[in-house]
Amino acid sequence: MTNKLRSTSLLILMLSVLSTTAQLPRSTPEAEGVSSASILDFIKAVETSKNEFHSIMILRHGKVITEGWWKPYRSDLKHTMYSVSKSFTATAIGFAVAEKKLTVNDPVISFFPDELPDTVSDYLRALTVKDLLTMSVGQDPEPTGPVIVTQDNWVRGFLSTPIKNKPGSTFLYNSLATYMLSAIVQKATGERVLQYLNPRLFTPLGIKNIDWEIDPKGINSGGWGLRLKTEDMAKFGQLFLQKGEWKGKQIIPSSWIEEASSFKIDQKPQLSQEEKNKSDWTQGYCYQMWRCRNNAYRGDGAFGQYIIMLPDQDAVIAITSETGDMQDELNLVWKYLLPAMGNKRLPASANSLALKQKMAGLSLKAPLKNPSQGALSMISGKTIVLEKNEKNIESLSFSAAKGSYTMKMKTDTSTYSLSFATGQWKNGVTNRKGPNLVFRARGHFKELPAPLVSGAYFWQDSNSLELDLRYIESPHTEKMVFHFEGTNVQIEIQNSFDASSKTILKGKIK
Repeated sequence: MTNKLRSTSLLILMLSVLSTTAQLPRSTPEAEGVSSASILDFIKAVETSKNEFHSIMILRHGKVITEGWWKPYRSDLKHTMYSVSKSFTATAIGFAVAEKKLTVNDPVISFFPDELPDTVSDYLRALTVKDLLTMSVGQDPEPTGPVIVTQDNWVRGFLSTPIKNKPGSTFLYNSLATYMLSAIVQKATGERVLQYLNPRLFTPLGIKNIDWEIDPKGINSGGWGLRLKTEDMAKFGQLFLQKGEWKGKQIIPSSWIEEASSFKIDQKPQLSQEEKNKSDWTQGYCYQMWRCRNNAYRGDGAFGQYIIMLPDQDAVIAITSETGDMQDELNLVWKYLLPAMGNKRLPASANSLALKQKMAGLSLKAPLKNPSQGALSMISGKTIVLEKNEKNIESLSFSAAKGSYTMKMKTDTSTYSLSFATGQWKNGVTNRKGPNLVFRARGHFKELPAPLVSGAYFWQDSNSLELDLRYIESPHTEKMVFHFEGTNVQIEIQNSFDASSKTILKGKIK
């Protein structure tokens, strides 16, 4: 063997070892005291529920016992975390505290002497890092939406918002407060949160190829915008279960893990205990995490992004999804998965193989293949010229290949190419930004790579064409329905999380 070949073989072996060790260990449900049949029942309940799951990974005793992705979502894809991002931002604060770069009792204004309003109120002067961590700033209403949409300096926008209640006294969810934690980390360390966490958290856990949105000043958004993989979520949860220890090394103090995950403030103290017992949003708030029923706690993001940590069961459940009823997803976890976790190893079961096969075949079905060609002969190779509209789309044109369409969308600034298959999802990439809760934020998506998408088409009838475009590194889907009447076209555009809102475009085939 030549030296060059030997070196190449050694490099491949090293990369293989690194790849293997970066993964969590795998086991079977029964070996870790969990019933495969119960997990199967859970998956069946999920698929008949109103919730659309994109992935799930279940850990028991530090080992992955089941995992699955509903196609076209995949294990190698990142997924938008929304407010699960907050738990990572709070962890950056934990590292900074451990390194004595700040304390949770530091006044917020001490970090931003050049950004203060002309008059600093007593409440603003009293506001601490801990008040940001516990969502007890005292602003009401909280300022996130107005500030991030209208201003380039979000720090100044936050500090200029009046504080009506004594800091630390009243809970009100405030995503801009988490952004301020990100800004504080950057002030105290000289690094963005993402850069700061890389050597301290992400590299030790084998988490890589992630990204995080920034504001117009180059500060990570903190309260949202982190994108990572399902297994990355599970690793983070396992780190918390292990009190900050990873592979024999204490990477963050156990005292911080305890502090960050314990009850800090009551979200709704006016509710009776009976009312609180019905909800996982009234069990108390920690440091950018929520307490759950059943002595669990969680990182929690809009539309059903979850890292659920169950200390009593020594388990972690990571979920990505899109749902309008996040409580319903947690109810399914408590109903099917919690009672499935026993104290002893269970006998091997045929259900284990059935579960493995089920998880390997998970899929969000594309619209059914429809043999109707509808108005294809009218639109293929032609252009739909649109009337002036709020989407700034000027024209659409179609070209057909076997089993698929490619649509070119021309706006006032760009031209996008989008592909759609029939009866299956067609993967692609586009520079067109997809639907998102904070789509209008200044600087939104800046520095992020082009979105990955999967498209499918379906003829509802001979004159109505439906295009479904999944942004597969986010929870969301965009639907376009074309209604043809001669040379006239009406197009309905709708995103998956705002079913009550449709944009209607009109145009003509030229």
